[in-house]
Amino acid sequence: MNITPQCISCIFNQAHRVTQELNLGDKQAKEVLDLASSFVPKFSMNENPPQNATMMYEAISKLLNKKDLYKEIKAQSTAQAQNLAPFAQKLLSDSDNLFLDATKIAVAGNVIDLAAEIQFDLKEELEKVIHTPFAIDDSIKLLNSLKNAKKVVYLADNAGEHIFDKLYIEALNQLFPTIKIYYLTRGQPIINDVTFDEAIEAGIDEIATVVNSGVATPCIIVEDLEPHARELFESADTIISKGMGNYECLNAQRSYPIFFLLKVKCSVVSSSIGEPIGSIVCKEV
Repeated sequence: MNITPQCISCIFNQAHRVTQELNLGDKQAKEVLDLASSFVPKFSMNENPPQNATMMYEAISKLLNKKDLYKEIKAQSTAQAQNLAPFAQKLLSDSDNLFLDATKIAVAGNVIDLAAEIQFDLKEELEKVIHTPFAIDDSIKLLNSLKNAKKVVYLADNAGEHIFDKLYIEALNQLFPTIKIYYLTRGQPIINDVTFDEAIEAGIDEIATVVNSGVATPCIIVEDLEPHARELFESADTIISKGMGNYECLNAQRSYPIFFLLKVKCSVVSSSIGEPIGSIVCKEV
């Protein structure tokens, strides 16, 4: 999914959000915005939005001498998610359809996204998600794919969201005890995406094999996967892909058994996927 002029505006607005989230003074905020604006002419219309955004974020990190721009905010998002995890777990304990409801809760966690055009409230989303139908509902296809799977690759997205990934993986392990799940994280800090260390800190390694994908972009680019991660990706029986960034990079990859789990949070993805902003989606590639 190639970048559009609307995406360019969104990426620049993300730079402005950095200045706000980090409480930068006027002088330093101006430096960040000047730097961000210098990247607009460099954006390639033949690349997707996450690829274009990466070089801007890397430059901002270097300017501010802060390798992980959102480290503290990611910790806050994770703490918020952990506080709400017992509520989500209770929903699953009371569920009459564990697979469907666990899938929905995993998608509800996708509202934690500092790169999104529109922000949503996590608690509110959790409270209503069980009763919200998927706008695109390929959950039965996903269920059948998992029934026949031995190797499942789970593409992680944002910090905080990974707490609900953990609940989902626990449910998958309960429902499909013979599958082996590989949880692929980002190769280095980028925006608020979850890293290998953050996945380990959350204990995901206790229920799945956590793998550093090696990619530096806020999405999975198959060609950039480190060798072990790429072998897992290409040999997986089922690939669960979380979030809009991964959708933007992988929605044209028709040769892989990918299922996208996401909440639609921007107009460009809304147009691509054919559903309104706010929709929850379980979509086979």
